[in-house]
Amino acid sequence: MKSTKRVKDFCMFGLPGMICFFSVVIIPFVYGVYLTLTDWDGVAETKKFIGLRNFGGVMQDREFWTSLILTFEYVIVVVLLVNVLAFAIAYLLTRGIKGQNFFRAGFFTPNLIGGIVLGYIWQFVFSRAFVNIGESTGWGLFEISWLSTPGKAFAALVLVTVWQLSGYMILIYIAGFMGLSEDVMEAASIDGASGWKQMVHIIMPLMMSSITICLFLTLSRAFMVYDVNLSLTAGGPYGTTQMAAMHVYEKAFTSRKYGLGQAEAFILFIVVACISGLQVYFTKKQEVEA
Repeated sequence: MKSTKRVKDFCMFGLPGMICFFSVVIIPFVYGVYLTLTDWDGVAETKKFIGLRNFGGVMQDREFWTSLILTFEYVIVVVLLVNVLAFAIAYLLTRGIKGQNFFRAGFFTPNLIGGIVLGYIWQFVFSRAFVNIGESTGWGLFEISWLSTPGKAFAALVLVTVWQLSGYMILIYIAGFMGLSEDVMEAASIDGASGWKQMVHIIMPLMMSSITICLFLTLSRAFMVYDVNLSLTAGGPYGTTQMAAMHVYEKAFTSRKYGLGQAEAFILFIVVACISGLQVYFTKKQEVEA
C-alpha cells in the first residue's frame, strides 16, 4: 500500500515536472548534440551525417573565438561590478536607514524589464538623451553617442547589464544579511572586532552561501547575454560588441549553418558549465555555519 501511494504521489507531483524538464531541456539538448554531427542548414528535410567536421570548422572560425574572448572580458567586468555593487547596497539597506523598503523595490525594478525593451530604452538614452546633454553642456563624454565607438559601446553594454542584474542580486544579499545571527555579531563586537575586521572575518564568511548563488547567477546570465546585446548594440559598431551567444545565433539562423552553430553552442555550453562548476565548488568550500 505504501509503495502504491508513493507511486501515485510521484505521478501526481513529480511526473509532470519531469516530463516538462525532459521535453524542454534534455531532449532538445540531445537533439542539438546530434545536429553538431550533421551539415543541416535549418531548412532542408535531409540531414547529412558528417561526423566531427563541424568542430573542425569551429576551430577555424576566428570570429567565434574573438567573440568568446570578448565575452570573457564582459563577464569578468560584469560579475565584479554587479556583485560588489549589490553587496555594498544590500549592506546599506540592512542598516535600518529610512525608506530602505522603498529603495529595495526601486533597485529591483530594472530586473522586471525584459532585455529587449531595456536595450531599446537605453539605446535612446545613449543616442539621444546623452548626446543632447553633451551638446548643451559641452561635455566631451556625451557629445558623441556611446554606441558609435567600440570602447564606449562595450562600456554601455556593461553599464546596462549591471543596472539590470544588480537589483536581483541585492535581494539575495539582503536575505543573507538578514539571516546573520545577532549573537555572533554582538560577540564579535565584544571581542573587539569592528568595521573592516568584522566585515572580512565575520560577515564575509557567513555570507558565502549568498555569494555562491549570486556569482553563479551572474556568471551564467553574463555568458549567455543575447537580448540586451541585440537591442542595444546589435553587435556594432562593426561587430566589436558581438558576444558569443549572438555569434552562435547569427551562424545558425542568419548564415544558415545550423550544424556549425550547434557545435559552437555546445562548446560555449561546456565553457560555461566548467567555469560555473568550478566557481560553485571553490565558493562552497569557503562557506561556514554560524
